[in-house]
Amino acid sequence: MKGTFKLFLKANERVFINGAVLRADRKVGIELLNDVDFLLENHVLQVEDADTPLKQLYFIIQIMLMSPSEKPAAAKLYKDSVKALLATFDSAEVLNGLKQIDVMIAEERTFEALKALRALFEVEAGILARKRGESLGCDNPAQEDRHAAAG
Repeated sequence: MKGTFKLFLKANERVFINGAVLRADRKVGIELLNDVDFLLENHVLQVEDADTPLKQLYFIIQIMLMSPSEKPAAAKLYKDSVKALLATFDSAEVLNGLKQIDVMIAEERTFEALKALRALFEVEAGILARKRGESLGCDNPAQEDRHAAAG
């Protein structure tokens, strides 16, 4: 994140800033005056929720932000994952998004990269739903639902 930024935290809410974990004991506003990487608690993805390719990439980037000591290993994993995802997806929206995210990561704009990646989750969900439907021989999600109910 570049420049000043205001965060508003609720009581007992956590924020991750440059690898440190801060918890507010009451409702508070914090102004970040310099360049920092941060992640709000409600944007933290738990490992068990990283159940799609893009969510797994998000989790890797999140590790880079939250655990500076693990950043070199996570950065290598990130590069390998992006390369594989660019070769796998055929959606122009996802491919363009991944390329933009890769630029953001190269420019150390981690917060913005995570935000852009979250925006692709819905697109990915649609792609995966269509793929599941195709594998079941269904033309649309409604047919998939009927097929699942009958099975």
